[in-house]
Amino acid sequence: MAQMHPATRRDPPAEKPRRFVFVLLPDFTLLCFAAAVEALRIANRMGGRELYRWRIVGEGGDIVQSSAGSGFKLDGDLEELDRDDTVMICGGINVQAGTSKRMLGWLRREARKGLLMGGLCTAAHTLARAGLLDGKRATIHWENQDSFLEDFPEVDLTKSVFVVDGNRMTTAGGTSSIDLMLKLIADHQGEELANLVADQLIYASIRTDQDTQRLSVPTRIGVRHPKLSQVIQMMESNIEEPISPSMLAKIVGMSTRQLERLFRRYLNRSPKRYYMELRLQKARNLLMQTDMSVINVALACGFASPSHFSKCYRAHYDTTPYRERGTHATRVPV
Repeated sequence: MAQMHPATRRDPPAEKPRRFVFVLLPDFTLLCFAAAVEALRIANRMGGRELYRWRIVGEGGDIVQSSAGSGFKLDGDLEELDRDDTVMICGGINVQAGTSKRMLGWLRREARKGLLMGGLCTAAHTLARAGLLDGKRATIHWENQDSFLEDFPEVDLTKSVFVVDGNRMTTAGGTSSIDLMLKLIADHQGEELANLVADQLIYASIRTDQDTQRLSVPTRIGVRHPKLSQVIQMMESNIEEPISPSMLAKIVGMSTRQLERLFRRYLNRSPKRYYMELRLQKARNLLMQTDMSVINVALACGFASPSHFSKCYRAHYDTTPYRERGTHATRVPV
């Protein structure tokens, strides 16, 4: 049988590089964006060829400022994409203000092509506002979870580091971009390459979508006391309808006085005060991140009346809920 001459032998055609289109919203978080791009760059280097390429776009196609204050030159404006592109929306602070009508229209139009679309950090808000997360599981940075739940009840919000549900992906922010990109690289090119990328990033513990984004209660408060942790978890899960200290104590099998001593010893405040701070923190998030009325914010945080809410809020933050919203509101109609 005649052998093919070396000069006429043809290797199988190289796989076309997979293209990611990063969409930078105003005040995007630099870490989330940079971590995702770096994972792709390192994958190309460790793979020995161009497996991935990327393009960076945004409204106006000129310069977008990150939340760190540095400007970033874009490759182009919002443009028509190919069907096999992967879109990554990069959000950050003030994501509501950065979610314009034009952005929403562009996302909906491109989504009709069946593109794989992801939201990094707070950009799940943008995808949800466009209606692209309806009926799907998603995640968002823990600081934005309260407002997201109020704005988008049709989305199944989780506390995972990242979520992939069909052709929609969301991350919780911070280094979670790395975890998502490592999963995509593993799905596309295999676990071995993903592990090589993680090693290059000095990323020793790769998280999955089963991992939650926040530290455990004992780690967060710096105290490893099981009953104290149990009480705080119950407080965090019952903001709208607070549980009395006496009932909390009864549930964990101690007296109200013992619970008081436990909080004083480890947290230097009473259970009542700690609970109030949790409720006021949620209220502040809702005031700054949603269009909910002050009355509805008060009710959502367990206050029986706006006047009581305003009094407690002023005592803690040295301003009223109305002034807080007026000072920090940066939302625009979308």
